[in-house]
Amino acid sequence: MKKHHCCVCGKIPLTRNEIGLTKKLIEMETTSFYCLDCLADFLEVDTDFLLERVKEYKEQGCQLF
Repeated sequence: MKKHHCCVCGKIPLTRNEIGLTKKLIEMETTSFYCLDCLADFLEVDTDFLLERVKEYKEQGCQLF
């Protein structure tokens, strides 16, 4: 499995949740991914907000997570 890295800070490897959130909230076909902290900064939200979205998406059965 390919290890993705954060396009801002370089964190490697990214978790499935970080990759899924980037695809769900930015663009499904993206090849540039964000770690949780950098995605929160980019979207101007806090990480707790993003973690709640992950929980909701998982409960909805989203296959990205």
